[in-house]
Amino acid sequence: MSSSRSNREIEIKLRVSSAREGRRLLRAAGFHTVHPRVFEDNRVFDTPRRTLAGADQLLRVRQAGRAALLTFKGPAAPGKYKSRGEFEMAISDARMAALILQKLGFEPVFRYQKYRTEYAPPRGHGVVSLDETPFGCYLEIEGAPRWIDRATRALGFGESDYLTASYAALYREWCSQQGVKPGDMVFPRRL
Repeated sequence: MSSSRSNREIEIKLRVSSAREGRRLLRAAGFHTVHPRVFEDNRVFDTPRRTLAGADQLLRVRQAGRAALLTFKGPAAPGKYKSRGEFEMAISDARMAALILQKLGFEPVFRYQKYRTEYAPPRGHGVVSLDETPFGCYLEIEGAPRWIDRATRALGFGESDYLTASYAALYREWCSQQGVKPGDMVFPRRL
């Protein structure tokens, strides 16, 4: 979700050993739940020639509980934070949106799932999401750069822990380390 009125997403990820550990760190730093745990099913679309991926852009349809979103993300700017333009809108029907995109010539190229719980800080403007993926747990910290740095320190991490790769890239890296062929990043069964 964009962190400012300029439709710019600024974020980093931090790897945590488990969801339990992530919740413990968040509670200890004074964060509180603002959106309870929800299952997300995401489908990424591209042209047959993968022109969006080639331009570091993303077109996604997300179903998160009863909510559905259509999102476009522009290329990421280089730096210690992942910073990119993001345009997002609520939609009433994720399946119909996917069908419309396919009728327009886009095709589904990647599917990924996660469980997400969103937390707010005791003060300041930003959000921390605890993401439980099929290959591990992460804290995604989104907000202004100074706030990200403060929140990261409050959680017991430093700049050397910052991850700016997408979940798709982190998943491919994990698959390579495990010696498995990457496919869609989905749970073998719903938890």
